[in-house]
This record gives sequence, structure tokens and C-alpha cells, in this order.
Amino acid sequence: MKAIALDKYGSADDLRVTDLPEPKVAPDEVLIRVKAAGVNPVDWKLAAGGLDAIVGSGFPLIPGWDVAGVVERGGFDASEFAPGDEVYGYLRKDWAQNGTYAEQVSASVRMLAKKPASLSWEQAAGVPLAGLTALQSLRRIGVGRGDTVLIHAAAGGVGSFGVQIAVAAGARVIGTASERNHEFLRSLGAEPVTYGDGLAERVRELAPEGVDAVLDYVGGGIVDVSLPLLKQATGPGGLLRIASVADGEVADRGGHFVWVRPDAQGLTELTALADAGKLTVHVDRALPLDQAAEAWRLNQEGRTRGKIVLTV
Repeated sequence: MKAIALDKYGSADDLRVTDLPEPKVAPDEVLIRVKAAGVNPVDWKLAAGGLDAIVGSGFPLIPGWDVAGVVERGGFDASEFAPGDEVYGYLRKDWAQNGTYAEQVSASVRMLAKKPASLSWEQAAGVPLAGLTALQSLRRIGVGRGDTVLIHAAAGGVGSFGVQIAVAAGARVIGTASERNHEFLRSLGAEPVTYGDGLAERVRELAPEGVDAVLDYVGGGIVDVSLPLLKQATGPGGLLRIASVADGEVADRGGHFVWVRPDAQGLTELTALADAGKLTVHVDRALPLDQAAEAWRLNQEGRTRGKIVLTV
């Protein structure tokens, strides 16, 4: 099969197009014919060796944890899906080597759900990691009807899902973004505010009494800016209602540090939201598989609205 791989830890310049054997399929796995693969910052961070302390890797290393595709066949204990089923998933395995930047990938049924019928292959491939990150972080701090939630990097891949899921749950959303993305945030149901000096004052103008919950999808000290804006009522587990996916020190400040988990049930919930018209996916760029290096360079710029995906 055709795949994008690295022979050692490296950068976008080290990605190569190669031919590799068809993946093996375990008893509880299915073999997927890949239609599209999502691109996430963790892909190039893993490839650079940045996650070596927590995620073991083998070579040649095929990057990619997000997939949308068609089931070709299953193992003898994978009755949840049949050949021809359209699926999508967040395929974070215990050992990183056989990822989704390929024509075929094997996946455990516990990482998959039926693809939303309302989404294209490219849109579906952009959902799993980012959508589950948003869903799990919102649930960690108990965001629901009547809450005012502040979402940082609200126009990005994770943030745009966070906005929509929170709105669907009945929350009021204030989202930080550059001015060029303000109209985009309004279209998702958020009230936009601009990054930079004076951010806290701008949020206070919209929410004089503060916000009920905060989601940090950007890092860079934003937790320190956000804590004074947070009403001090605690949430699940007795912790403050602030969660970050980018700043591990949030846990030392009484909040939640979130590392997204594969979750078939969560994907099924995202499918239901999408097919109910409550969740859409903005695909910033869709590039062919052999342009994975360019996709990484675009992703590293940190200016993406929505998602970048690879088509196979």
C-alpha cells in the first residue's frame, strides 16, 4: 500500500512516499480503506520525538491518528462493523507506527463509530481527535445549560468544535480569536473577543461578573490570564472549572489537564450532533496524501481556521 512515512524522528522535510505491506488485523480490529486523514499538531510533534517519553514509536513511522474510510474486512471478534461500513475514528494506539497517512489502516472497534452521513470524507476526517478533545474537556468541567464559558483559540480545530458543542448544550460562549475570525465565530454561535493586551478587560465587558468555565486550547500563559475571570464555584471533582489541553501547570492551579482518549461512544455522540445539524466542520485545506509535508507546514503556522486534512 502507499503510505507517508519517516525512517527516523524528524520534520516535514523527512516525510517520504513509500510502499508498505497491508496492515495486520487483530481479532477485535477492522481493516479500513482510508478516504481521508486528519492533520493535527500531535502528528508532527510525535514525528519530531516530542512524545517519546509517553508514546513509544517504531520505524518506518506512518503518522496520523484521525481517519475516515470504508471497512474492508474485520477480525473474527469485530462484529460491530461489516465490510462496506463508512466509519471514522481517533486511532491512538499504544504503540505509534502504523498511522492513518496511508491507503489502509487497521483499527480496534473501540476507537470507531459510524461516519456522520451529513459530512464529507474530508470533514469527517477532521472530527475525531479535535472533536473528542472538545467534548471530553467540556464534560470534565461540567459545561451545560445556562453557563457562560470562555473558549481560547475558538476558531481553531479544537476550539471550533468546543464552541458548537457548548452551544448545543445550552451554554453562552465567549471565544477568543484574531479579528479575521470573528465573523466565523459568530456563525458558530460564539461572541468573539480579540487576543492580546486588554483581553481580560474585553471579556469583562461581555461578562461583568466573570465566566462560569474556561477552556484553554492555546497555552502560552493563558491560564494565568483566565483565572481572575473565573467564578470560583468548583465543578466535578471539587476542582476549578478551567481545563487546558496545552498547559500542564493548570493542574497545579486547581484545574484540569486533558489528554484526549479514544472513545467510540463519544464519536457516536458527535455523529448525532452532526447529523442533527448542530455540528459542522470547516476544512481550511484538503491536500492529497503526497503533500503531507506541506500540510504540516501549514499546520505549524498556527493560523488554521478549522481543520487541514489529507485525501487518499
